[in-house]
Amino acid sequence: MRTNYYFVYILTNKRAGVFYTGVTSDLERRSWQHRTGDLRGFSQKFGLKTLVWFETHRDIHEAIAREKAIKHWRRPWKIALIEKDNPEWRDLRDGFNKAADA
Repeated sequence: MRTNYYFVYILTNKRAGVFYTGVTSDLERRSWQHRTGDLRGFSQKFGLKTLVWFETHRDIHEAIAREKAIKHWRRPWKIALIEKDNPEWRDLRDGFNKAADA
């Protein structure tokens, strides 16, 4: 039996810039779609290409609930969430390329 994973993630256009919170079952593919502009809408309009935070869930309903909760958070709470694990605001998508090269 295959275990599915779901990812809740946050994108930005610059440090503490505009935020986009989403959920997906394929974080690498989805972040690539955001980066290349393949996904029309809010993230494309504001140039949200930098993946600065994500977490993994095994249950899609849990992931969706978490995404919805984070979308309603105050801005300082989102910044604190990002800076807890990514204080430099690195693009976490860069790790996908390094893992593929290894």
